[in-house]
Amino acid sequence: MSDRRQFIKRVGVLGTAGVTALSGCTGGGGGSGGDTATPTEASGGDEETDSPTPSPTPTPDQMNFRDGEIDMNVSPSTPQEQLDDQYAPVRDHLSEEIGLPAKMNIANNYSAVIQALGSGTSDVAETGPFAAALGVRADKAEIILQRKGYGSWTYVSTIVTRKGSGIESLEDLKEMDNPTVAFADRLSTSGALYPLYDMKTRADIDIGNLPEGSGQDAEFEPVFAGGHTASYETLVNGQADAAGMGGFVEGLKDSFSEEAQYINKHEGLPRAPIVVSPKLSDKEKQAVTTAFTEAPDSIYYGADGEQGTDDDLWFNAVRKVGVDQYQDVINAAKELGVGTDYFEQ
Repeated sequence: MSDRRQFIKRVGVLGTAGVTALSGCTGGGGGSGGDTATPTEASGGDEETDSPTPSPTPTPDQMNFRDGEIDMNVSPSTPQEQLDDQYAPVRDHLSEEIGLPAKMNIANNYSAVIQALGSGTSDVAETGPFAAALGVRADKAEIILQRKGYGSWTYVSTIVTRKGSGIESLEDLKEMDNPTVAFADRLSTSGALYPLYDMKTRADIDIGNLPEGSGQDAEFEPVFAGGHTASYETLVNGQADAAGMGGFVEGLKDSFSEEAQYINKHEGLPRAPIVVSPKLSDKEKQAVTTAFTEAPDSIYYGADGEQGTDDDLWFNAVRKVGVDQYQDVINAAKELGVGTDYFEQ
C-alpha cells in the first residue's frame, strides 16, 4: 500500500501547471507531464480556453452543470499549442447545442482526468481506455462514447527497440541485465498497461509491482516518459533499451523506419472513450451524448474548418458504448493486480 499511496500523491491529482485543452493513449498524439495539485482545484490550469457566452442566456429551468458552464478535460496527449486550433469547434458546438458556455482544460495525466470527474470539477473528458475503465469501476467516471480514428475503432500497442541494438524480441530483452524500458503515462493503455502485460505474459519478464509501484523489484529499470512520443524520444536518444508506445507513433515520426524496430505488437485495443462525471444528472449526460452523436463532421476539422489540414483532430467519429466495450482492458489490469483502489487517497 505504501507504493500505491506514493503513486497517488504523484499522479492522482490535477496540476496547477496544467493548461487548458482537450490522448495517448487516446490512440492519438504525443506527450504529457508536469506538476500536480489537489483534485479540488480547477480541472485544468493557469489558462482557459472558453467559448463565447451563448445567446440567449440560459434560464433557470435549463441544465446548469457546474457553475453554469460545461467543463471538458482533454487528455494529456494533446499538446497545448494545438488546443485552440484542434478543439475550438468541439468547444463551440457543445456550447451552442447545450446552451451554456464551455471551456477546455488539459490535465497533466490520466489519473488527474478521472479524479476531476469524480470530484465534479470536470463534467466531460476524453481519456484513455485503461483510465476510463478503472474510473468506472471506482465510480468516478461513466463511459458514454467511443472514438474512431485512422479508419478504425481499434488500435495497437507496441514495444520497440533501436535498429542495430541487437534486441530483436522480448526474449532478448529478458536475457539482458537490468535493461531500461521507457513507457508513457502509468495509466496509458497502449503506452504502459499492454507493454507491461505482454512483457509478463509473453516473455515471463518480472514486472514487479508495476504499473502502480516504483518497479524496484522488476527485472528492468522503468522510465515513465510522460507520453507516447516522449517514450519514443527516450529510446532514440539512447536513454532506454526498449520503449512501449501506441502504434500511431510511427505515423508521427518520419524517421521511425530508420531508427526503430518492433519487437512486440498487441492489436485490437479499443480506441479511447469520451466519459462524463457521475455527478451530472441524467439529462446533462444525455445532452453531452447527443451533442456529440448528432454533431456535424466539421467539428473534427479544426479551427480552419477544412478537412485534411494540420489542425484536424485525430478522431473523426463517435459511437455510443458502455464499459463492456473495454472488458479486455479491465482483464489486463486485473492480471497486473490493478484495481479500483488505484484512485484511493
